[in-house]
Amino acid sequence: MMPRTLLPLLCGALLWATEAAAQASGGGELSVVEVVGGLENPWALAFLPGGRDMLITERSGNLRLLGDAGLSAPLGGVPEVFARGQGGLLDVALSPDFARDRLVYLSYAEAGEDKAGTTVGRGRLASDGSRLEDFQVIFRQQPKLSTGEHFGSRLAFDRDGYLFIALGENNQRSTAQDLDKLQGKLVRLHADGSVPHDNPFVGQAGVRGEIWSYGHRNQQGAAINPWSGALWSHEHGPRGGDEVNVPAAGRNYGWPLATHGINYSLLPIPEARGEFVEGTEPPLHVWEKSPAISGMAFYDHPRFPEWRQSLFIGALRGYLIRLQLEGDKVVGEERLLENFGSRIRDVRQGPDGYLYLLTDASDGQLLKVGLE
Repeated sequence: MMPRTLLPLLCGALLWATEAAAQASGGGELSVVEVVGGLENPWALAFLPGGRDMLITERSGNLRLLGDAGLSAPLGGVPEVFARGQGGLLDVALSPDFARDRLVYLSYAEAGEDKAGTTVGRGRLASDGSRLEDFQVIFRQQPKLSTGEHFGSRLAFDRDGYLFIALGENNQRSTAQDLDKLQGKLVRLHADGSVPHDNPFVGQAGVRGEIWSYGHRNQQGAAINPWSGALWSHEHGPRGGDEVNVPAAGRNYGWPLATHGINYSLLPIPEARGEFVEGTEPPLHVWEKSPAISGMAFYDHPRFPEWRQSLFIGALRGYLIRLQLEGDKVVGEERLLENFGSRIRDVRQGPDGYLYLLTDASDGQLLKVGLE
């Protein structure tokens, strides 16, 4: 293998590839290029305007800038995180008006007195890219119930500028059904963290107005469908039952009452009443055997027309999933990079039409994937 070297994101030269990683996908063989290595359990990435630079989170608490000069030192101004178990620095998203306000949004696990929860804040990226300035918390998952598990979380802005935060239930199953708690929920906020007046539960006594939908387990994927404008999310099931949803306002997505999975002990989920339960929404797509899904991106770019109308999902079991779509229906599934062996934590479509993947390891990589 050649020494790890920064690859300018729009350059076509292959600095690194493996025969094991190349396999047929729709119209041809895959090309896999290492852009940069040496990342400490990277969790998420976001492209800056112009498409050459990106921000990358490391679960240990570092936010880094990757550009033509290479991988930066950790940026200043990033909040302290609860880096334990599944916790740490998680997702990163840019303000829809980033070109004007330079605001960067982060989700992360935050410690409380004895337990932790998911928190979201924003800060302004300094002109020299060295730090986040004036970082402010705009959302906290309440109450804090996690000892290190099921924080979620993904951030997504829709076409109208609303911020969606996909949350886990902190491995406290029943809380996903409790409307006075923010565990196992998808929340919808204004960009400043305030609650929209038309959220489905606003004004109801004993119910959190932030909630958009509920009954979710551990959501680690969320993205806006570029054709419909709707937010899609996915979540880990227990042992079996990973699922994709298109969460609608006020709807209950079942966990733990409805599930296709069982406990890791091989015993049934105590609260479960079956795979389909009246009053809850069935998943759009479900895996009876869990791939351990994490990160997702719709593909809508002319570079690889074979991939148009696809949803790509990372699998922590060590491969990449491509779901073929017709409207809101999944009509086919393809598994890529099955011989690659790395846990795929995040998936993004780059401005250049390639896919960019983060591998979850103490010596993690950013990979650039396309068709030859």
